[in-house]
Amino acid sequence: MLSSLLTRGAGAHARAHAEPARTRGRSLLAASVLLALLLPGHALAQTAKEKELEARVAELERMVQQLVSQQQQVQTQVAEVKTAQAAAPAVAAAPAAKNPIQSSTISPSANPGTRFSYGGFIKLDASVTSTDAGDIADGSVGRLFYVPKAIPVGGKANREGGADTDMGANFSRFWFAADTDLDSGDKLKGYLEFDLFGGGSTAFTGNEIATNTYALTVRHAYVTWNKWLAGQTWSNFQDANALPDTVDFLGPTEGTVFVRQAQLRYTSGPWSFSVENPETVYTPFRGNMAQVAGDDGAVPDVTARYTAKGDWGHFSVGALARQLKYQNGRANDSSSGYGISVSGKWNLGASDDLRYMVTAGSGIGRYVGLALNNDAVLDANGGLENIDLISGFVGWRHVFSPKLRGNLFYSRAQYDNDTALTGLGITKSAQSAHVNLIYTPIPKLDIGAEYIWGQREIETGEKGELNRLQTHVKYSF
Repeated sequence: MLSSLLTRGAGAHARAHAEPARTRGRSLLAASVLLALLLPGHALAQTAKEKELEARVAELERMVQQLVSQQQQVQTQVAEVKTAQAAAPAVAAAPAAKNPIQSSTISPSANPGTRFSYGGFIKLDASVTSTDAGDIADGSVGRLFYVPKAIPVGGKANREGGADTDMGANFSRFWFAADTDLDSGDKLKGYLEFDLFGGGSTAFTGNEIATNTYALTVRHAYVTWNKWLAGQTWSNFQDANALPDTVDFLGPTEGTVFVRQAQLRYTSGPWSFSVENPETVYTPFRGNMAQVAGDDGAVPDVTARYTAKGDWGHFSVGALARQLKYQNGRANDSSSGYGISVSGKWNLGASDDLRYMVTAGSGIGRYVGLALNNDAVLDANGGLENIDLISGFVGWRHVFSPKLRGNLFYSRAQYDNDTALTGLGITKSAQSAHVNLIYTPIPKLDIGAEYIWGQREIETGEKGELNRLQTHVKYSF
């Protein structure tokens, strides 16, 4: 039996030489194990037992061959995949999706994906005002910020000037915005802005006796759709980006175009065009400083503006054409008003810039200087005669450090009145000079102080002066 086993072992060894190297190694190992088991303790095994062991060895060889074959197939597939990846062109990885600002819309009725935002500032204003021809009326806007037509003029021999201190937080403001980018590519935006400058109707609203409560005032309310704007905002005839950095609410008031009103505007690149709410403001015949809002008329005010921008700053030209309208009983008259305004900001370097505006026109009084003078005057027969004007300002801004900046600017307006119609008590000119420092100890918190000298002159030649120290603490959010 031993010789038979040896013969079978030799036969197995011979077969191993005909197999692949990996299979041959497995077969030799199996044969060696079998011999090691049989020789010492199984020399007298029965023939049936031998057959059983041979069958097990054969099964072991079959399993080893199957495993080797599967391993070779896997290696071949891996090699084919690597070859295909090396030959394929590189594909850029898809950008990571941006995390939405909001996981769900705030307003269920809004368009899907609408982004809501909120901001504004809280501001404490405090000022000390001195005038040389009488006091500015308590509670009037001229006590809260620089309004040149509020400067008292005339009668200095019989009127004493005074100094008044005023404090208030009613120029604080806030705004809401909703922006939507539709799948169609259209862009929608809604914007609302309010301040607390509105008065009230009760004895304890809008006074300084006990509550100092004030009502909300609408500043802006508009919607934009791509290049179109509809609603109330700055007139397209105004370049708000040219205004100086001021502590006062407005600053160079008499030299500035400053109007917010309802309008429909179209903007394309540097060009913008609008039709805006008409309103005629006139002086009655020999009414001096009297101001009357006349009939709105049928024709809206029309504006056009061109603005060029660059690293150097911006330059803008605006034009205005309008109809002035007066109607009172049988008296009915109209005339045409027009104006042009050139403005901009010129960067002189990283720390300095110049800001300016020059406006000239006829019948555009309500657009300039918070209606410092009127659009027109009535003659004795109820006809409208335009009042011409020229106005402007220039200002220099310097940044001393990241926390400190300052501004110096001068402003002036001049009017051409027909005194035979207006009388001699109407404003002939106004001018002012301003210097301020604004300190920002931490981001979004401004502490500022501004000295204002203002002067108004009427057609008699009499003048009134104002000296004011305006301060504020302003936190923007």
